[in-house]
This record gives sequence, structure tokens and C-alpha cells, in this order.
Amino acid sequence: MANDKLISLLLLALLAISMLATEVSARNQYGQGSLKSFQCPTQCTRRCGRTQYHKACMFFCLKCCRTCLCVPPGYYGNKQVCPCYNNWKTKKGGPKCP
Repeated sequence: MANDKLISLLLLALLAISMLATEVSARNQYGQGSLKSFQCPTQCTRRCGRTQYHKACMFFCLKCCRTCLCVPPGYYGNKQVCPCYNNWKTKKGGPKCP
């Protein structure tokens, strides 16, 4: 009976640890430093895949990715998951990263 309680407690602890690890990895999936520089071309191709200004989008996306080591999910928006990417501005105050 004591062994059953111990086993149940261990299983519960493993479940809690597993859930915590999943939450942390999901949080870091797109945040700053979530990519290696060699992953930038692939991620920027995805990010710029639906724009009519593909060349300019790729230029700035690659520049931003290499500095921030992240590219937000999707084709547009979602920049809040990568503050560096979101907060980098041009001299005129507009967004630098697509």
C-alpha cells in the first residue's frame, strides 16, 4: 500500500515535470535566441513567402534574424513573440523588420 502511494506520487511528479518542460520549450520556440544563424534563410523564406516585395522582405528579415536570432511565426504580424525583432526601428521610427 505504501508502495502504491510512492508510485502514484512519482508518476504525478513526472507528469508535472513533463508539462513544465513542454511549456518552457513552447515559450522559447520563437523568442529571441531561438534560432541559429544558419536557420535564418529558411525562416525568412517562410516569413516572406506571400509578399509581393520578396527581395526587400528577405533582405530586412535576414538582417533582423541574424541580429535577433528569431523570426516571428506566420507571414505577417505576431512580432510580440520576438521583442528584438519587434522593437528594431528605422531612423524615421518605422518598423525595420518585416
